[in-house]
Parts: sequence; structure tokens; C-alpha cells
Amino acid sequence: MDPSDFADVLASVREFVREQVVPREDEIEEADEVPESLRAACKAMGLYGFAIPESYGGIGLSMSEEVELAMELGWTTPSLRSLFGTNNGIAGQVLLTGGTESQRAGWLPRLASGEVVASFALTEPDAGSDPSSLTTTAVRDGEGFVLSGTKRWITNAPLADVLMVFARTDPDASPARGISTFLVPTDAPGVSFSQHDAKMGQRGSWTCEVYLDDVRVPAENLVGGDEGLHRGYVTALKCLAHGRLHIAALCMGMAARLVHETTAFASEREQGGHPIATYQLVQGLVADSVTDWHAGRALVREAAKAYDDGSDKVTGPSTAKYFCSEAVGRIADRAVQVHGGSGYMRGVPVERIYRDVRLFRIYEGTSQIQQVIIARGALGKAARG
Repeated sequence: MDPSDFADVLASVREFVREQVVPREDEIEEADEVPESLRAACKAMGLYGFAIPESYGGIGLSMSEEVELAMELGWTTPSLRSLFGTNNGIAGQVLLTGGTESQRAGWLPRLASGEVVASFALTEPDAGSDPSSLTTTAVRDGEGFVLSGTKRWITNAPLADVLMVFARTDPDASPARGISTFLVPTDAPGVSFSQHDAKMGQRGSWTCEVYLDDVRVPAENLVGGDEGLHRGYVTALKCLAHGRLHIAALCMGMAARLVHETTAFASEREQGGHPIATYQLVQGLVADSVTDWHAGRALVREAAKAYDDGSDKVTGPSTAKYFCSEAVGRIADRAVQVHGGSGYMRGVPVERIYRDVRLFRIYEGTSQIQQVIIARGALGKAARG
């Protein structure tokens, strides 16, 4: 994208987030839902397709541009980004990474416009950090496949029109090699959902269980066609790497908001006749948070550059996701500490953000999974004995 055009996009998103979304954060938290007017505004701004190529109706941001956008979105509740995150990220990337041209042309323009919401149905009750252990099955039957299984904590599933379902198609293959991905419309017979989950944080972002009871889909819904058969695990890993870098940037956007809230409070709150900002122990907490924020932001930008030029699409995203998700947790903890008793009260932004950021160390690969990926990238065969 032309730099001036991208600057306009960032400016528009920043204005929207700070002037229209931030004032409604308490409303979103209370209702556990993003208002329809904000959903409509996101569609009108093209946010449902920022990572989808222009040829399919999206904005077509590079990874370096995408992380800058994610940092702007991080200034407010992460439930806003979650509305369109799956269309651009782990669900939309399934089609971009492994879909046929017919599948891309048929689905991506509708994802980019927000006409259709897609979900990434990988996680199961007994298959989270290790997706190769999933047990959902897809059995060839005549001209199609029959899918059976349960998926858990699927983002946007209660709102979705289509699911990218990962299922085992070859029970005799090694765990990571017998998996395929299917486009499953949510109105297909046999698809049902639980009530959306009650979570610690990120209220307004809906997740739930998905039940697949002998769901029949045509062979054309196999992502990638015949060439995509048994390639689901590889597709999932590529999509997750993209998502990890995006999440890292989102964490740094939230870090920026936390630093803002912390410094504003410290400058205004008085103890002993002085603003608490004059006390060196408070200054130490602020300095550590600012340092974490700057370090994480620099790491995200460097990793995005390497992702774009193709030199690192594995270790870089993992290092960024690992450091930034841990860092924003530390920054949130310090923000609550600086606020003192006020920081523990509902209705204060840092209290909500403290709960919201905890999830980033878990989903799209826990911090421990990122450590394994990073270590194996550095140690090579030695890490495997």
C-alpha cells in the first residue's frame, strides 16, 4: 500500500478507536457484547479484510503494516479486534495459505466485506497446545466427507457463518500427517454450539464449543482440494505463525494504553502532599513498563520485517508472541500496583486490562510452546536428542 494511503488508514482507525470505542468500553464490558453500531463501522472501514489481498476485496496490508494497525487497535478492549480478527487471521489465512483459487474467490471477498464471519476450529477438549493429537474425524463417503467431533473455545463461533474445521482424515498416518481442513457452513445439519463461554476477561469476544454430529460436506469443501488432503497440520502451523505476530503487536498496543493510564494516574494522584510520580519507587515501576513496551514494539517490527521478506516465518513470530504477551502482563501488573486500591476496582481501565491480557499467554500457543519452538530453532537436532 502507498505509504500516504496507509497513514490515512492508521489515522482513521486511531480516531475511531479513541473517540468511538474507548467511551463505550464499560458498556461492552457490562453487556459482554460489542454494539452493532461499532460492528457496522468496522465493516465500513474495511477492517474485516485488512489482511486479505486487494484482488479479493481486502485492504491487503503487509505484515509490517498489519502490526502497526494491530497496535492502534490494542488501545481499546481486545473484543473489538476479535470481531474481525479471525476473518483476517487464523481463519482467513487458511484459505490464503492452503485454499484453491475457486475457494479463495468464493469466500475471501465475503470475508473481507464482513458479509461472512469465519472461525478457526482447531482446538479440542484434549488437543490444545498439541494440535496433532486432535480426534475429530472426517471420513470419505461417496462424493463427500462426514465429520464428527467436538471443538472447544472457538473464537467467533457463535457468530460464524463458516468454520475452518481441522479433522483427521487418515487414522493410520503419524499424528501430524493425517489431518485435513474443511469449510463447514454453520447451518449444515449436525452443526451445533454451546452457550458462549464466561471468561475471566475479554468480555464481548465470544467463544464456545462446536459440536459436529455426522456433518456431511461435499468434497469441494476440502481446503486445497485433493492437494490439501492430509495437509491440515502444516496449514494450521502457518496460520498460527501469522496470528502470533499479530497478537504480539496487539499486546504492545495494549501496553501503550497501560503506560498512558499509569503515567496519567501517577501525575495526578497525590500522597503526602505530592504527586506519587515524584517518588522514585513509583518511577522505577514506570521505567520498567516503558522499557518493556519499547523493547516489545521494536521486536514486533523487526519480526514483521523478516516475515515479509520471507527470512523468518517461524522463530520470529514465536519470539515476538512470547516476549510481548509476557511483557504486557508485567506492565498490567505494575499499572495496577501504581493505581493502588483504585487499580483493584471494577470500572477502572487498568483492572479490566489486567484481566484481558492474561489470555495472550495462553491462546495461539502458550508461552511454554513458544519456548519450545524458539529453543528448537536455536538448537536444531540437539534439542530433539
